[in-house]
Amino acid sequence: MTTRKPWRKNLYENYEYEDNYTDPTFLKDLRTNLNVRFYTLGEVIRGVTVLTNQISCITGFLIIFYVLYSEKVSPTAILGPSFVLTVAGYVCFRWRILTLSMVLEDSKTLMTVLLFGFLLAPVLHTLTDAVSTDTIFSMTFIVFLFNVLFCDYGLSVAMVSKAISVNAAIFGSICLASRLSTSYHAFVLLVEAAIFFVLYPIVTREYWRCYFLLPIFVACCYCLWTISINVLWIYVSVTGFVNLVCPCIFVIQQRHKHNIHGPWDEAIVEETTDDNIDIKL
Repeated sequence: MTTRKPWRKNLYENYEYEDNYTDPTFLKDLRTNLNVRFYTLGEVIRGVTVLTNQISCITGFLIIFYVLYSEKVSPTAILGPSFVLTVAGYVCFRWRILTLSMVLEDSKTLMTVLLFGFLLAPVLHTLTDAVSTDTIFSMTFIVFLFNVLFCDYGLSVAMVSKAISVNAAIFGSICLASRLSTSYHAFVLLVEAAIFFVLYPIVTREYWRCYFLLPIFVACCYCLWTISINVLWIYVSVTGFVNLVCPCIFVIQQRHKHNIHGPWDEAIVEETTDDNIDIKL
């Protein structure tokens, strides 16, 4: 019998071997769970509060829609406190670089948005008159679900899309605004949508802390308690499942991670500071 040449990790030198031949030395570079981080339960619970905050944000907006829809609170009674809280949040967010020119520029932008919103409110209020209320509520549920799925929670993943998340929330707000009694009600609801889904996420992404969730959760529970006990239990159950059950499942299941790395991985091309190309296998 003729002796075959030693196998080498080179496709063009192994013509004496079968196509599916694997040499024992091929797996010597096998690595398992390379650079994999295992999270503790506390870290997961703190991280998932960002998702719960978005759910509470949508819940708070729907509470405002309900009180406007049921005529329990006047639009002005909602617009006034919202304006005060928005100004306070703006000052807290900009206080390090706050200048007179910046205030004037932001004020012009605010006045432009409010003016166009007030002028277009009668059009948006009658935009979906031909659509049934049940269809409007179903569409709103779907687009708010899109808002939760595509929202930016600080992770660099392909699914994140700020444009889809914000547009879905604004579309749902327009759908709900068409069910209100007057165009002024619709204008106030659209202003609240801008505060909840455009301005509020900017502040929370910058200054969010996990313990901020407690006052938001208590406020939503109190408002829902005055509206419907059944909806309150749904909100509490969803929040508890997301904040407690899901982290426990994640921590338990992460021990089953089995990511393998080896010579079959694709080469990664990286550019160094001196414009040289470094190829890592």
